[in-house]
Amino acid sequence: MSGLEHWEDCYQKKDTPWDKREPSPGLVDFLQGQDRLDLGSVCVPGCGMGHDALAWAAKGFQVTGVDLAPTAVEGARANASEQPHACSFESANFLDDSPKLPFDWVFEHTFYCAIKPERRPDYLQAMKRWIKPSGFLLAVHYLIPGEDGPPFGTTRDEVFNRFSTDFELVKEWVPRSYPNRKGLERMFWWQKPN
Repeated sequence: MSGLEHWEDCYQKKDTPWDKREPSPGLVDFLQGQDRLDLGSVCVPGCGMGHDALAWAAKGFQVTGVDLAPTAVEGARANASEQPHACSFESANFLDDSPKLPFDWVFEHTFYCAIKPERRPDYLQAMKRWIKPSGFLLAVHYLIPGEDGPPFGTTRDEVFNRFSTDFELVKEWVPRSYPNRKGLERMFWWQKPN
């Protein structure tokens, strides 16, 4: 089963335990604590039902959510139709496609751990394509052991070593998380060099 088939099957069967029906707590806190951020464009890969994308849009950013699964994109569009903030959603393969224009921000919440570890070099290359020079990557990583997935295991050191040669670390911290992930997530704020 391909990645597209897997994720589409999950959404069609409503087998989506990762969908908490609310934005990432770490993202909510970040957006509340950063009133001086320049408003710009944001891409949310693996956007699912769009909760994180809508949180960015509510702060005034121009947001595009992308997901492999058409059913997820339909659900995100339905959720967005109930909100006063403009947000667009597209079916796309973030790892393989290129954006029409790169973004000021990419935000991801546990997208990295949902892809097979052998595709993680492709993830890094995708981030370099989708983010503008001097743009930012804000990521919440689920740090768990194990090779079976998704989610697939990762460590803080593996994430740091993968990105530190191509991005500058602005800050990292343990964010507020959903109750079942408390203490298992780490948030990284990276900047792409100019």
